[in-house]
Amino acid sequence: MARKKIFAGNWKMYTVRDEALALARGIVDGITDSPGRAVVVFAPAVHLREVAALCAGSAVMAGAQNMYFEKEGAFTGEISPAMVKDAGARWILIGHSERRHVFHETDDDVRKKLRAALSEGLFPMVCVGELLDEREAGRSEDVVRVQTERALEGLSKNEAAAVVIAYEPVWAIGTGKVATPEIAQSMHRYIRSVVAAKFGEAVAAGMPILYGGSVKPDNIAGLFAMEDIDGALVGGASLKAASFLDIARVT
Repeated sequence: MARKKIFAGNWKMYTVRDEALALARGIVDGITDSPGRAVVVFAPAVHLREVAALCAGSAVMAGAQNMYFEKEGAFTGEISPAMVKDAGARWILIGHSERRHVFHETDDDVRKKLRAALSEGLFPMVCVGELLDEREAGRSEDVVRVQTERALEGLSKNEAAAVVIAYEPVWAIGTGKVATPEIAQSMHRYIRSVVAAKFGEAVAAGMPILYGGSVKPDNIAGLFAMEDIDGALVGGASLKAASFLDIARVT
């Protein structure tokens, strides 16, 4: 069975309310339901309920960019998995490089968030990727392997089968640099082998693995043509409906 293709936009800390709703409307109006393909928008938390309501009944699903792993409690400023779900979102982005490197989230934090998301019935997209100095030191595979293994630690095969991984080389995020299709494909294939070693070939073969890192309309075709690249996690280019639609409709 073919793996699901997924195209996700991460709006990060951009858009005020009117901008967010206009962007969501532009994407919803431009996407038609396509079997085997999903489109997700990760909106800022303050817009999540309205964006999710606008997407309801369309081919676009809403997701949250972050959450805490506890169900509730005295955690000022955080939102829980239940809050994400109650807002109407179905997806959750976990372990984005900015969460890891700006806000110092650890592999253990990522693991806890993943388990919390699965327990709440959310669809988790887990990000992994190496820094420039790690790549230059020849440690890319080791870094990504550890991040992947730690994130999936303790999951059953069924739980692992519900996870989407996004490979985002940190050196290519917001820099204008992009991994060549061949570099990206090599890492995607490696990630799939790491998953296979832990959960078996069937789980690995069915897991969507997306590429993220300066994805644009003019480079998505080459990336998407690679055997193990199942879509994209898009940053800056997702903030304009036209450019995101060009990416999400690639064939």
